[in-house]
Amino acid sequence: MWPVRRIVGESLLGVLLGLLGAGLEALDTNSVVQIVAVGLAAALLSPVRRVLPATVLLVAAVGSSVFIGSSVFIGSSVFIGLAPLVLLAAWSAGRRIDGVGRAVATFGFAYVLTLGLSVLREPRFSLSLLVFTALWLLVAIVVPGLAGRYSSQRRTLTDTLREYNAQLLRERAMIAGQARIRERQRIAQDMHDSLGHQLALISVHTGALEVDRELTGRQREAVGVLREASVAAMHELREVVGLLRDGTEAPGHGGASQALEAMGEEDAKAPSRGVAGIDGLVEASRGAGAAVQLRRSGEPRPLAPTADHAAYRVAQEGLTNAHKHAPGATITIELRYEPDSLVVEVANGPAPESADAGRSTVSGGQGLTGLGERTRLIGGMVHAGPTAEGGFRLAGVLPYTSPQGGLPSPSPSGAAPTFVDPAGDFREQIPAGSLGEGDPVIDWNGMPKELAKAMNRDKKRSGIAIGCGVAALIGLALVVAVVVGAFLFISEADKAMIEPKQYDAVKVGQSEKEVRDRLPGGDSFLTDGLDKGAPPEPEGSKCVSLMSTESGSSWDKDPVFRFCFKDGKLIEKRSFEVKN
Repeated sequence: MWPVRRIVGESLLGVLLGLLGAGLEALDTNSVVQIVAVGLAAALLSPVRRVLPATVLLVAAVGSSVFIGSSVFIGSSVFIGLAPLVLLAAWSAGRRIDGVGRAVATFGFAYVLTLGLSVLREPRFSLSLLVFTALWLLVAIVVPGLAGRYSSQRRTLTDTLREYNAQLLRERAMIAGQARIRERQRIAQDMHDSLGHQLALISVHTGALEVDRELTGRQREAVGVLREASVAAMHELREVVGLLRDGTEAPGHGGASQALEAMGEEDAKAPSRGVAGIDGLVEASRGAGAAVQLRRSGEPRPLAPTADHAAYRVAQEGLTNAHKHAPGATITIELRYEPDSLVVEVANGPAPESADAGRSTVSGGQGLTGLGERTRLIGGMVHAGPTAEGGFRLAGVLPYTSPQGGLPSPSPSGAAPTFVDPAGDFREQIPAGSLGEGDPVIDWNGMPKELAKAMNRDKKRSGIAIGCGVAALIGLALVVAVVVGAFLFISEADKAMIEPKQYDAVKVGQSEKEVRDRLPGGDSFLTDGLDKGAPPEPEGSKCVSLMSTESGSSWDKDPVFRFCFKDGKLIEKRSFEVKN
């Protein structure tokens, strides 16, 4: 079913062709019935060309006969008002006729039939007339058809290349995705086997120390804090391994895996890693002997899971850096609920002089880099730098609603998330809405026939190759015809046209032989029809009508010079205009 836009466009085009056809027909006839009939025929045949392109082309070409020469052929009218429809029908047929063979046969038949009708209805046949008719038919029928064919094949080829490029991008995305999955699984295996084992050992040893009777209460409390930290690290490691494995469980063998299962059964649920979990971070740091203050301002508002987790990571990273680089310094954590975002700020003063500032600390500088990337993906930002008092400040600005495409929630519930940034994915190269990860791979066997032929590299004679070859040959023939036609037109003009000064130089009473030696013979198809509307010839005379090199008084009139002879002498010369 056609969309409304196409229906309106076809209707307007039909009305335009109908009006144009009626106007052209009015120039050739005074019959109102014929003018209206031709206009209606052009308007009605215009939309039909989409369904029956070959039929409409033949009807329009034969009906108009490309308006060459006279307007009467074997007692039936030639409707020149259908001429604009010929151009449109030829272009449409070139686009819509399937198969090169059918297109060549249709256009060849229309060309030969119209050429024959145009030549046969001329009273005087000449080689020049044949060349001009053939040349004009090339322009009126073949050239629009080639243009339509080229447009159709170019669109087919463009669509093919677009689909092929989309398939390559999908395959590339699939390969990249598989490579990412393998790399995540390798990283997850290494983390599970190495880091998981070390954390399990720490948890076991701290658990044993916690029940040692020789420890004092403060020492036992410190060991408890250490054990809780190891338990939290074990839970985070489990979720990270699960995320890297795209939701698959960690292997069920090895000491680290058994320790993870044991910690999940024996210990309480891991602390929340959102804004609500910042209190736990503060308590843990205070239990380790650090002076930490937590301040809140503004009306608390819910955050997206990604922003909630990022707030926890900002506070955690700030506390970690303060413990590592400024042990013993006062730490302040501030949560400010702004109208459009949450500001998490962690600031610490300078380290006390009594602290062992020269101790070795391990810092790869990756924590702030990863934190900045995490906040950037959710539409936020991170700032880190020294303070005027000699301390350090880390602040993160986190929007309440994360843009689509950010990092997923670290919660293991729901669909398996991924650490890959979608902005760097190969699928982003494909326009949204047309292609995607879920689109099926192209089935080349189910493609249209011409499209499959165009993409078949094994067939040397594909439709596009043949079309281009035929277009090249016709283009070459057209160039040759133009050159030959120009030469013949000049020769025909020499036979049928004179200048006004030649007309003035001839005097009445001169001998016929003398006058004919000065004038061209007039034996040309250009002089056909010059006697229509001309004044009556003198009785018993034989006249020659020639065209003038000058233009007439109006666009629809041609100046004519007529010379009439009788008894071997020029008895009359006359200048007048006829309707062209």
